[in-house]
Amino acid sequence: MLGSDVLLCFIFYSTLLILKMYIIAIITGQVRLRKKAFANPEDAERHGGEQFCRTDPYVERCRRAHLNDMENIFPFLFLGAIYSMTGPSYAVAQLHFLVFFLGRVLHSVAYLLALKAPTRSFAYVIAQVPCVSMAIQIIMEVASFA
Repeated sequence: MLGSDVLLCFIFYSTLLILKMYIIAIITGQVRLRKKAFANPEDAERHGGEQFCRTDPYVERCRRAHLNDMENIFPFLFLGAIYSMTGPSYAVAQLHFLVFFLGRVLHSVAYLLALKAPTRSFAYVIAQVPCVSMAIQIIMEVASFA
C-alpha cells in the first residue's frame, strides 16, 4: 500500500532520522535539568528559582545540534520523497539514504561529544553529497516541464 521498495526504504531512513531528532531533543532537556539552565522563568522557578533561568555552554551545544538537524534533515525529507518518485535504482537510492543517515548520526555524535575538527565538518559534507545528488537528479527529471 505504501508503494515502491525505494519509497519504503526512504520511509525507513526518514523515520530513523526523526527518532534521532527526538533523542537529541530529549538529551537537551536532560542536560538542562542536570545543569539547571532553563530557558523560561517558570521552568527555573519550578527547579529552584529564577536564578536558574540562564544559559549554559553545553545546553547551547545540544540546542545547536538539534537546530542543525532541522536545517539538514527537513530538506532531506523533501528531496528524498521527490527522488523516490523519479524511479531510481533501489541500490542507488538505498545508498543515498544510508549515507545521509550515517553522516547525520556522525555529525550529532561529533557535536554532542565536541570531537576534534574536522570530524563534524566531514560528517556534514558526507551527508550533503547524497542531497546534492538527489537534487540534481530531480532537476534533470523535471527540467523539461519547467
